[in-house]
Amino acid sequence: MNLDTLAVVLDQPESLALKPLTLTPPGDADVMVAIEWSGISTGTERLLWSGRMPSFPGMGYPLVPGYESVGRVTWAGDRSGLEIGQRVFVPGARCYNEARGLFGGAASRIVLPGERAVPVSEVLGEDAVLLALAATAYHAIGGLSAGPVDLVIGHGVLGRLVARIAALAEGARPTVWETNPERTHGAEGHGYQVVAPDQDHRTDYRRICDVSGDSGILDTLIARMAPGGEVILAGFYSQPLSFSFPPAFMRETCIRVAAEWRPPDMVAVKELVDSGRLSLDGLITHREPATRADEAYRTAFSDPNCLKMILDWRSIS
Repeated sequence: MNLDTLAVVLDQPESLALKPLTLTPPGDADVMVAIEWSGISTGTERLLWSGRMPSFPGMGYPLVPGYESVGRVTWAGDRSGLEIGQRVFVPGARCYNEARGLFGGAASRIVLPGERAVPVSEVLGEDAVLLALAATAYHAIGGLSAGPVDLVIGHGVLGRLVARIAALAEGARPTVWETNPERTHGAEGHGYQVVAPDQDHRTDYRRICDVSGDSGILDTLIARMAPGGEVILAGFYSQPLSFSFPPAFMRETCIRVAAEWRPPDMVAVKELVDSGRLSLDGLITHREPATRADEAYRTAFSDPNCLKMILDWRSIS
């Protein structure tokens, strides 16, 4: 069994390269996956790359980033529940001897427990890397059974997925705030509208989902809320958040922090995608071969026209 892999390795902040690593041997409940595509996160991975990620368990360098990977099973343990040849979504892995797996998905070959690999439809192709973000969006707003989200802050790829899912609720037509003119397009046909904040004068929003990561935005959002409304914090915030208490008190505002997606969220979004209700089209805007990983990460973090950058691993055996 070949346990060699090529992986994106962050040796330290802003020092990234494709390097050979060795994998931990798989067990009976594990699978080995040859990765076809992996996505680059402009939220958590940008913080890892820049060195601004707050410390938490497992944090440290050198590390392999990535939690949005798709590939084919090339080896399956007897108790893995999967078969060789299946295409699966990989939400990361901790399988490297020389680097931390945080989050571990950006590599040519990966070992992980079969229960963590999610079988996906062949027709999705590279769009399957978006399933983690779709599940994150679904989890943040409580799926389709919670109250409708009527305002989304930020029209990046996560904001677009939140808005697309929110628009599936009966009678819903969410508004999205976006300050970058280059990111105002893309709402057509998805049941929501995009406006600049200074063009929107509503002060009766019931549920607001912020995916901007702006730690200073709470006072602005609370001022736009109806009494008893809810702010959902679905971005990743590298700085402490604060807000003025009296306006929140007067409105009896609820502030909720959304955590990462759970397996039921993935099941739900897969059903929405497979049924055609939720579209993933138009969200992957940039592609690079994995051999150009350093350039790809820098473009993903600096180009405002880049919604989602993916690495293509298919030429790496």
